[in-house]
Amino acid sequence: MLPLCRDQGIGVIPWSPLARGMLTRDPDTSTARAETDEFGKTLYGTADREIVRRVADIAAERGVTRAQVALAWVSRHPAVTAPIVGATKPQHLDDALASLDLALTDDEARRLEEPYTPQPVQGFV
Repeated sequence: MLPLCRDQGIGVIPWSPLARGMLTRDPDTSTARAETDEFGKTLYGTADREIVRRVADIAAERGVTRAQVALAWVSRHPAVTAPIVGATKPQHLDDALASLDLALTDDEARRLEEPYTPQPVQGFV
């Protein structure tokens, strides 16, 4: 959708740019939200694990958090006007601000985008 929106001059405000926290931790990590968020359990499948792994790899290579890498990817896309960042802890704001100073290389962006497959519409069908 992002290329279409860019072509048509439509600004995008991504909802849940950290994929409900999935991009910030290992996929099998148990959290209160992961355990209680029934809708969230329907959103992501095993195909997304490769993207999560690549976010973790780039974060480790750069010495930054996974959240910073994920938000830096969102911010670099020309169709994105602003992401909706749901901060519930001071560290979340720190990561969001730090991501603005993290410029991913074209190679890093390709690494993150390569395993992506289009997903069906969720929540409004």
